[in-house]
Amino acid sequence: MTDAGAVAILPARGGSKRIPHKNARPMEGIPVLERTIDLCKASGVFSDVIVSTDDPELARIAEAAQARVPFTRPDSLSDDHTGVLAVIRHAIQELALSPATAVACVYPTAVTMDPEDLASALKTLRAGDAEEFVVSVTTYPYPIQRALSRDAEGRMRLVDPGTAFTRTQDLPERWHDAGQFIWATAGLWLEGDDVWARALGHAVPRWRVADVDTEEDWEQAERLVRAIKL
Repeated sequence: MTDAGAVAILPARGGSKRIPHKNARPMEGIPVLERTIDLCKASGVFSDVIVSTDDPELARIAEAAQARVPFTRPDSLSDDHTGVLAVIRHAIQELALSPATAVACVYPTAVTMDPEDLASALKTLRAGDAEEFVVSVTTYPYPIQRALSRDAEGRMRLVDPGTAFTRTQDLPERWHDAGQFIWATAGLWLEGDDVWARALGHAVPRWRVADVDTEEDWEQAERLVRAIKL
């Protein structure tokens, strides 16, 4: 059953640099944007799936996948430096959503996302404080306290030498953004200036996370999509 107060907004600009036009690129025969729209629909929680884009080809892909593209994102919000907050705010204003509407920013490259995570994170939003974001997060696979730097000659150094003799099992676990979705009320999207200043983490398994920014990332995501038959 869909939630009458839940809207997905996918910020899909056309100007990606490291993987040119990656949101339109087929992965296992299906454009990345279409795959993610399908996952949003599979969650069963959205009354509306919106794509915010400046790109006519992405708009065509979105509409063919039965998402809506009710406005064109302006060039001023489509450059390399515009953050997701500004893009989602613009979409909310264009849609004239009420402040209580549950809005999920779903990243177009979240092709390995589990639709059930979208649904359960919405429950967390509904049960919690309307003044908090709910963000998909996952753990680092190795203690980041043991991070190394590498100079131009290939010499390695511990970034934090103070942890050199601490057992890895004694180092606290650390998390990072899984790059799949962020839930919040429309009111908080419009007012909040910093997602991480008031965020609840929705834990996603590491094996299900693929941040698609490089060709190596793409290959990893494609293998995962193939393996779990998404």
